[in-house]
Amino acid sequence: MSVKFSVDIRSEIGELESVIIHSPGAEVENMTPENAERALYSDILNLKIGLAEYSQLHGVLSKVAKTLEVRDLLREVVEISTAREELVGNICRNESTGGICEQLMEMNAQDLSTALIEGVRMEKDNLTKFLSKGRYALMPLHNFFFMRDSAVCLSNKVLISKMASVVRERESIIMESIYRHHPDFGVETINPERWQQLPNVTIEGGDVIVAREDVLLVGTGARTTSQGIDFLLEWYKKEKMSKHILVQELPYKPESFIHLDMVFTLLDHDKCMVYEPVILKPNKLQTVHIIVEHGKVVSIFNEENLVSALNKLGFDLEPVICGGTADAWTQEREQWHSGANFFAIAPGRVIGYARNTYTLDELSKHGFEIIKAKAVIKGQAEITAFKRCVIAIEGSELARGGGGARCMTMPVKRR
Repeated sequence: MSVKFSVDIRSEIGELESVIIHSPGAEVENMTPENAERALYSDILNLKIGLAEYSQLHGVLSKVAKTLEVRDLLREVVEISTAREELVGNICRNESTGGICEQLMEMNAQDLSTALIEGVRMEKDNLTKFLSKGRYALMPLHNFFFMRDSAVCLSNKVLISKMASVVRERESIIMESIYRHHPDFGVETINPERWQQLPNVTIEGGDVIVAREDVLLVGTGARTTSQGIDFLLEWYKKEKMSKHILVQELPYKPESFIHLDMVFTLLDHDKCMVYEPVILKPNKLQTVHIIVEHGKVVSIFNEENLVSALNKLGFDLEPVICGGTADAWTQEREQWHSGANFFAIAPGRVIGYARNTYTLDELSKHGFEIIKAKAVIKGQAEITAFKRCVIAIEGSELARGGGGARCMTMPVKRR
């Protein structure tokens, strides 16, 4: 009998029960320096090294939760003929690749799920294709292992992201198909593409943090527009929900500020990781507090900063400084390599990159034990033995892709 994976996310730090991940494959290597920028990378990654590092993340998650591979979920979805037809049709229409639609439909489930992620090589069977510098009729999904961005679990529903870049739109299309059609899910999805037409709507999962059932944090900047947040606001109003929505403006440059979770993540009931220049120091970036009650916006006003706003709502958070407090340059370097991007598997137990040593030192000062991921995987360290700990995964290669442990995980259910 099939086991249902119910969706239920009401906080950022609740004990993890199930999570969707995507182990990077050939799609990461199907990139050149010339097309890296189009793929939203500043450099190309070494898959062999990246996979070895990713296996540490996968190994730790498998110790504490049900770990679901998106490749497996996708293969099981396209085995359903109606779901396959809808998914392939949506992708072909969205990417204007009608010429290979029939080819995709004729593939078996395993080959199709691989093709939708790793891409389809272009057959140079006419002059236009022969003269084309393009290599793919269907482009690889270079960014798909950053699972966080394409969808967001909000309580027992799923917000499907409207991605800022067209090269990532297929990720959201695939995730909606999984959530709607996989026999183990079948949950309600909220999709800006279907709900109502608002101009300039983009919203990505890295910008959305469920702080508490009644408190949502959303970043606005290069990837999530104010109109994207307005869409979410309209949905809450329509559902007659009561929410505190804290909106944090983000710098547009450098690219390491693309999402809120690159400058702020929750670690425990009373601890958060912050990139100090954006979150705490005086600057021109606004923190806006929107209060929605019973289908109406009853108040919208500025807050001093994100941490103080949360503390007014009863969080009592102590900020931990990404990169430590001694040197602004060190803070900048470690934030660039996802030093603020932590993923909580339970209150006070988080995963992050070992390379950000100043950040780990700062966490140690705040009572977090530093544990190597390899020790956890081998059974040499027991996570539950520590009230607070950081499980440090190697990330010299993965970090160059522009994301950390939170970016690479899509939690489905937390206690």
